[in-house]
Amino acid sequence: MALSNAQPKDLALHVLEKLQHSKLSLDIPPLGVLEDLFECLFFTSMRTEESDLVKVTITLIDPDNPDPRPPRRIVAERWSCIKFDVPLEMTIKALVKLSKASDPSSTSLAVYFDRQGKLFIWGMIDQAIHYQSFLNYESESGSEQPGLFQVSINDIGTLNVLFDYELLATLKQNKLIPRYLDVFTIGPVSKILKANAAHLKDELKTFLSASHAGEHFEDWEIFMDGIWIQVLSRLLLRIQNYHHGGAILITDEHEGIDIKYAVRYDRLKHAISNYAKETVNHYMAEMLIDEHLGAGKKVISKHGYLEESRALLAKQEIADEIKGCISFLASHTCVDGVLLFSRDMISQGFGGVLKTRRMPKRIFVSSAATASPKSLVAADPGHFGTRHRSMIAYCWNHPGSLGLVISQDGDIRAFHRIEEKLIMWENIKTQQFLKSNKLRRRN
Repeated sequence: MALSNAQPKDLALHVLEKLQHSKLSLDIPPLGVLEDLFECLFFTSMRTEESDLVKVTITLIDPDNPDPRPPRRIVAERWSCIKFDVPLEMTIKALVKLSKASDPSSTSLAVYFDRQGKLFIWGMIDQAIHYQSFLNYESESGSEQPGLFQVSINDIGTLNVLFDYELLATLKQNKLIPRYLDVFTIGPVSKILKANAAHLKDELKTFLSASHAGEHFEDWEIFMDGIWIQVLSRLLLRIQNYHHGGAILITDEHEGIDIKYAVRYDRLKHAISNYAKETVNHYMAEMLIDEHLGAGKKVISKHGYLEESRALLAKQEIADEIKGCISFLASHTCVDGVLLFSRDMISQGFGGVLKTRRMPKRIFVSSAATASPKSLVAADPGHFGTRHRSMIAYCWNHPGSLGLVISQDGDIRAFHRIEEKLIMWENIKTQQFLKSNKLRRRN
């Protein structure tokens, strides 16, 4: 549950409580240091540099012991620290200036505190691109993270605090969000998306029967659902980055929708299907090679080697195709109106105007992905903006539809009618946050 009227000091207290349950041997900063850190970053987020909003990531990391437990094998893309000749006092002015040279997609500023609790910037950390790629579902494996934790300025008054790949909390203006709702994995929204992937699952089932008769579809169904959800998450993240706002409507009913730019785009659907097939091909080729070597044979067949290499290359090429499809579709939301998808996720056009006007007397905001009765709080739909009200009206009058609205400030809300209630979910999880095994869980 999000905490309203929150301040940087509330974020500091929340993070401190989390860190006190960590299994790390690193020093945990005092509450006063955390308060100063988050306050400085919070007010930095309200500044501009050369007319651009400031976006920067800092890593709290000890300059005297930046890498206490390096792995046995150092991979080529692992992070490294580049020290400044002279450390800088951590101030709003310093962060604003350095933000131009430290794009959060590739760089993090190394920050620590002295014995008096004074914060300073002592260097920069490279190779952050691999971390961001994994968070945004653009990479299959995540990189090891340096320091104690990372803090990112994502927007005005918006701070994300991450420990490894676990989100400790987000401070969004005056709201402290301890977690995001995973509506794409569990609950009614998840059921809709999994049902919408039925065509893809049928294609994969047919492919398995024809090409890999020994493979059971049930072993791949979860994988198929995962790809579908990842692609939708990436599309929403891409739309967020435009800071224009937008809306996606998934429905087979086009009554009450005026599509200004009608166009049928099915390439994304086919690309996902082909990606799944080549993933299976690559997995099976690897399994055959492993079985061959496991049996004590020192030589593998030319065919097996070529198939493994071919499938891997094809998989990588299709991954790039999916990335291009996502960018293509996300750009359509920069035109005012709805991006319309049929339930099999084929785009039917953009710039859609929802003409349905009859509104429910109230909607219900769910604090849980499952929309259990205890999680629902009634709200007045009239308190929302035009984009939200039009989506509420449409989803109310067309049961089975799923609406997703992205605000200019990046908030994502989902709308769906369940029986006689129009449910709204907010604070939706779109990034690949994973629980860290370095944090102890409370019973």
